Amino acid sequence: MDKKLVEEMIELAAKQMEYSYAPYSGFKVGAALLTEEGEFYTGCNIENAAYTPSNCAERTAFFKAVSEGKRKFRAICVAGGKDGVLTDYTAPCGVCRQVMMEFCNPDTFQVIMAVSRDQYKIVTLKELLPLSFGLDNLS
Repeated sequence: MDKKLVEEMIELAAKQMEYSYAPYSGFKVGAALLTEEGEFYTGCNIENAAYTPSNCAERTAFFKAVSEGKRKFRAICVAGGKDGVLTDYTAPCGVCRQVMMEFCNPDTFQVIMAVSRDQYKIVTLKELLPLSFGLDNLS
């Protein structure tokens, strides 16, 4: 993936951390999702006192995009940290990985985990979710 595009996605994801609603964990997460058409959809984590109704930044971005008719995605960038300070890589949780599996090709969809514009890792969804369960399993 083009370095300039990665940097743009990192900036978008980090910006989304400002909108995070994380009064319980204090762990703020932002995400920037890139469609095949080159459009961005962003999201932040939104916590709830009952915990289960909480929503991760990645799913927020996916649900926004899907609710507007998007179904093909190229990459997502995730940035997060305690009190909104980026200090380490933030990997998508298992539920988010499963949502990605629903809409993305695991061999080509890229997940960018960022600490800064210069410090990030890029992996495929297949690397994050080996032996995944998806549409093919239902055939």
